[in-house]
Amino acid sequence: MDLVPHGRPAAATGVPVAAVVPGRVPVTIGRAGVAMPGRTAHGAVRADLGEVFRRDYPRVVGFAARVLGSRDEAEDVAQEAFLAFGRSAVPADEATGWLAVAAAHTALNLLRSGRRRAAREETVAAAADAVVPDVAEAVLTREDRARVRAALAALPRKQAVALVLRHSGLSYAEVAVALDMSPGSVGTTVRRAEAALRKELIRHASSD
Repeated sequence: MDLVPHGRPAAATGVPVAAVVPGRVPVTIGRAGVAMPGRTAHGAVRADLGEVFRRDYPRVVGFAARVLGSRDEAEDVAQEAFLAFGRSAVPADEATGWLAVAAAHTALNLLRSGRRRAAREETVAAAADAVVPDVAEAVLTREDRARVRAALAALPRKQAVALVLRHSGLSYAEVAVALDMSPGSVGTTVRRAEAALRKELIRHASSD
């Protein structure tokens, strides 16, 4: 089950870390419900941030895009996650899971808060309609994706994050480590999330 289809993230190899968020004020992931670990000495940005960024950026954008269905919004979420990681004490070999959870939490918060870029989405949708022969089909596709996002936002947070991580390609073992769960409970959590998502989608469809 593909939660929200999205394009493949562009490779980040060779992108300087200094260009990740030009002129942006850092935002801590703690605001999104993820506990931010202690900072490095004197609050300095860690030396291995560039390596982790080049390695994990496309995948972290992908996690956020699964939830939001927007490449631009997903990149903003990824930038926040990497800024927080850069000032954290998370070991580099645990960075992928930590960043995945941070991105999923932040994206879900964005969905639930309603702080979406409606104007931008409408502009993109209008451009898509101009080049798609079957406009009705394009409209239905967008509505279906909007229903999935709304249903995902209504799930219990742990279920939603587990579902996003699992359907973004993480193994059960990786999800277990990222969410500090026992491997045996991941499958149960994901199945419950899938069932709850289907229930929400049915509820949304019946209320239309």
